[in-house]
Formats: sequence, C-alpha cells, structure tokens
Amino acid sequence: MEEVRYLPNDVICNCKQVTMADIDNALHSHKTFSDVQKEFEEVQRLTACSTGCGGCHDKIMAVISSIISG
Repeated sequence: MEEVRYLPNDVICNCKQVTMADIDNALHSHKTFSDVQKEFEEVQRLTACSTGCGGCHDKIMAVISSIISG
C-alpha cells in the first residue's frame, strides 16, 4: 500500500478544518512519542480533530503513525 503524502495546508479534518500542519504541530509539542492511540488523543485534544462526524479518524491515525515512524 502506497503512503499518502499531505501538504501542510491540506485539510485532514473537514468538520473542524484541521490541516496537516496543525496535526504536525500538535505532535511536535512533545519531546517523545508514546503510541499512536495516545498521540491521537492528544492531537484531538489540541486541535478538536475527529470530534465532528468522525469520518477522518482513520486518516488522522495514518498521518500520526507516519509522523511517528519518521
């Protein structure tokens, strides 16, 4: 499966208008990463992503996983 690449201004969560840059910034507010689910919860807390319809959940999890894995 090919990894999808997003540009910084690409909207990942349409309901809350959260961009790739918003997710990246939220993740990098930590010095270390734990696991994807915990990081998702923190990104969600900071950005409100995936709190509308929830349709972006899997996309956000994939983005976080990709950022964490480098």
